[in-house]
This record gives sequence, C-alpha cells and structure tokens, in this order.
Amino acid sequence: MSDSIRLTTLPGGLTIATDSVPTVETLTLGAWISSGSRHETKALNGVSHLLEHMAFKGTRKRSARQIAEEIEAVGGHLNAYTSRENTAYYARVLKDDGAIAVDILGDILLNSTFDTTELNREREVVVQEISQAIDTPDDIIFDHFQETAFPDQPLGRPVLGTETVVRGLNREAVDGYLRANYAPERTVIAAAGKVDHDNFVDMVAGQFAGLPGKGKAVEEPGRYRGGSYRESRDLEQVHVLVGFEGISHADDDYYASNVLSTLHGGGMSSRLFQEIRENRGLAYSVYSFASSYQDTGLYAVYAGCGEKEVAELIPVLCHETVSLADNLTEEEVARAKAQLKSSILMSLESTSSRCENLARQLQVYGRVIPTEEVVAKLDAVSIEQVAACARRLFSGVPTIAVIGPLDHVEDHDKIVERLRG
Repeated sequence: MSDSIRLTTLPGGLTIATDSVPTVETLTLGAWISSGSRHETKALNGVSHLLEHMAFKGTRKRSARQIAEEIEAVGGHLNAYTSRENTAYYARVLKDDGAIAVDILGDILLNSTFDTTELNREREVVVQEISQAIDTPDDIIFDHFQETAFPDQPLGRPVLGTETVVRGLNREAVDGYLRANYAPERTVIAAAGKVDHDNFVDMVAGQFAGLPGKGKAVEEPGRYRGGSYRESRDLEQVHVLVGFEGISHADDDYYASNVLSTLHGGGMSSRLFQEIRENRGLAYSVYSFASSYQDTGLYAVYAGCGEKEVAELIPVLCHETVSLADNLTEEEVARAKAQLKSSILMSLESTSSRCENLARQLQVYGRVIPTEEVVAKLDAVSIEQVAACARRLFSGVPTIAVIGPLDHVEDHDKIVERLRG
C-alpha cells in the first residue's frame, strides 16, 4: 500500500480511508455503502435509488435548499449515485472545507426526515427519470439485456426500479431500507487530496458514529441464464447488445478479460471499431465492455446502426467475436495493455478518481491494491491468457437484446449459430 494511503477502522466497523495528495488544493470525500439494487426484494425494487434522492431532501438540521446552498457557498459540489452493488454520496471541496462537507454528508445519511411531502414529489421525479430512460433506446436496452441475462432475481432488475413499484414506496419502506442496509461494517468513508488522516478520522467519528444499519441485507447470488429480448420500435436505428456471462472481480481472468474487451471494442484501434465503423461504415457507435460483480459478471458488445445495415452488422459482429481467440497478435495485446495502464495512471491525477478507487477496492477486495501491483498484473497478461479467456467467455450461453425496427434482424437461433462459429 502506498505511503500516502492510511486506513482506520472504528470500533463499530466503519472503515475510514485517506489518500493524501499534498500538491493539490482540493479534497474529494464521500461515503460508499455496499448496498444497491441487487440487495432489494422485488417488492422494493428501486428503493436504493429513491433513498439516494431523498437523502438530499431535508434533515432535522437542514432543508433541501440549505443543503444545496451550504455546499455551494464554499464552491463545493455534492452528488450521489446508485449502482447494483453500492450507493455513493460524495463531495468535492477546497482543502479547508472538509469539515463542512463531512458535516453535510453525515447529516443527510443520519438525520434525513424523509418528509412525506418531499417523498411524494421526489417519487414523481424518479418516475420521470424512469420514463426518460424508457424513451432512450440506447439506455433502456441495457436494462433489458441485464434482465434477460439474470431473469427473476435482484441482479437482473433495473437500478431505477419500475413506475409501479416506485409509486408504492412510502416513508416506512425508505427509512426501513436505510436502517437495514446502511450499517457501519458495510460503509467506507474515503477522502483523497489535501487531507490529514488523523483530523479526518476525528471529523468522521464525530459525524458518522450513529449509522443506523442493524439488519441483514438480501444477498442472493447471481444466476446467469441468458436468452433473447426483442422490442419492435419505430426508430431510425436498431440497437443491438450481444453478450455472455462474464467474470467476477476475484476471478483469475479478471485482468485478461479487461485486456480482451479493450482490444475487442475498447477504442478506435479495436477490432470492432476498425471493422464495423472504419472499414464498413455500418455504425457510428460500437464498443465492448466487461462488467464484474462480486460473484459473476457480463461481457457484451453494443452497436447502434441503420435498419438495413443491421443485416450486415450482426454477422460481422459475431464473426469478429468468435474468431478473435484464433488470430490475436502480440501488437494488439500490448496496445490494449498500454491503454489500460495509461487510464489507471492518468486517473491518479484526479482526487475524485482516487477517492472512489480507494473506497471501491476496500469494498470489493477488503484491501487497497497498490497501483504498482495492478500494473504488474496487467503486464503479466499473455496473449495465451487473452485467447483462453475469449474461448471461455464466448463458449457460454449468449444474451441478445435488440430494440428498433426488426425486419432485417436475424432470429435468435441464427445469431446463436453464428456465435458458435
């Protein structure tokens, strides 16, 4: 672990981590809680995200307006996000304003009132957010893809929830979920930038000692199934997602899968970009991605193209995927590793990236992984490992999601046949 990083665990289980960057004038800090949409029951799908919204809507000390005004009065920025496995609340401020940010973050997580009037209003805001996602095909297709890959289980449900469920979430549901899930042992308070660890620990201990979580979270394992989702819409483009079960954070192929995704469709020099966009002009947007969770993952390719172009795009996409393991080159593997390493090293110049990386590593691995170790593991990935990883992933059951005009889209069985080579 770097000399700049220090950790403290309070008696109740709350972890406090800092990454000191003495050359900057700013500070990013936040609370990362290991609680997201995969920890919800079906009847509460969307409550993690609604809770994230409601945390900013007033406490016993501050109104929603006062929360916004106080952080912006010092030129700070306050935000949050919800994912499938965690929820984060974070602030970026000048170096001397850490105490204000800690006080506000502690206030919204421990003292939110979840006022019924505010909750009624914010439910409507979230419903509008859900509607916006539904109206955006290159957004909502990822939810349908996720649900098809992991049907009838928390990992497959949308982070935003559904309109029906969200409209039914009352104050007791939101407050009860917080008390069951926002436990000290599932929370990391992290800071990166101009920060003194001991002072930060004192501030956090004073503000966060009363985190209420005492219950047992829902921990249902992910069960990948795969399959097909198709939705006919009158659009200018067909949106296509083709993927497979991926791998977890702890898998031995984790680094190889990231190298694979980068050379497959992670940049302008990648195979998919060069063949589908540059050589054939079939799509403006085409890329691959590898998403990892605590126990499973997803590997997929997205493309958006014209109604007629999709007839050529899908066969090319399938061919570039299944043939990849047999004709890799040392040059493209080296180029992908260089892209990944540069991204990691460039992120060290951002206090926000350093703060989030610190918290997420502690959540996922239970330790902070030195940058040198990550770079060494990437350097150690061989062409043989990437090829083996590709064969492993692409031999699995596929998940295929398509939204748009479907007249020129091959049926599911034909696409699966192409993916079998």
